[in-house]
Amino acid sequence: MPRRVETVRTCALTRLEKPVEDLIRFVLGPDGTIVPDTEARAEGRGVWISLSHQAVAEAVRKKAFARSLKENVAVPPDLADLTRLRLEQRFASALAMARKAGQFTSGGMKVKAAIEAGQIIALLSATDGADDGKNKMLGALRALNHARREGSAAGAQVPHFELLSSTQLGLALGLENVIHAALMTGAAAQSALEKANRLARYTANPLEKNTDRPAASGVLLPVEQDERR
Repeated sequence: MPRRVETVRTCALTRLEKPVEDLIRFVLGPDGTIVPDTEARAEGRGVWISLSHQAVAEAVRKKAFARSLKENVAVPPDLADLTRLRLEQRFASALAMARKAGQFTSGGMKVKAAIEAGQIIALLSATDGADDGKNKMLGALRALNHARREGSAAGAQVPHFELLSSTQLGLALGLENVIHAALMTGAAAQSALEKANRLARYTANPLEKNTDRPAASGVLLPVEQDERR
């Protein structure tokens, strides 16, 4: 079976070629304003920028969009923040779909039980949650990931994300006071996990310089630590 050819594009800021998964696409809106095309499906010529809040902000400052399109374009000064908002909205919508599919759980007791049973593919914490409750969840998650690393439990490492506030999570899910949540196994949950990872990378990735080293690959936010320290 032939291997799938990975699609690559050039970052208009750094001029580095990268897989499209490591980039975000922008297009001209109907009014001539640059807008994020987070699904990379909009018609027309696109401008690709590294998947990084800092890179998008730098692209605005250096007028990379006009240079790439070879025409004067209107670029919102807060484009980097607008892009984050769009990525947050995509993630929130995916969480709602996962809940509808029965692949999502919330509430401290339910989430901790799901972690201990090895039933989750991602742990989610509200950004404004209390540290003590968060640490209890992370302790359970570290134990699960440690067991999986040592081979005493089957399965992949489970990432932890802090991306949305309790209010944002509540609005997305139609629930109140969502502090602890988890994605379970299933296609809808996997889609939400991919969007969480993309949002996390956008907010965490530093600006890459124009060098010959390869672009960084996808990252998750691991919580496992060396417990011997």
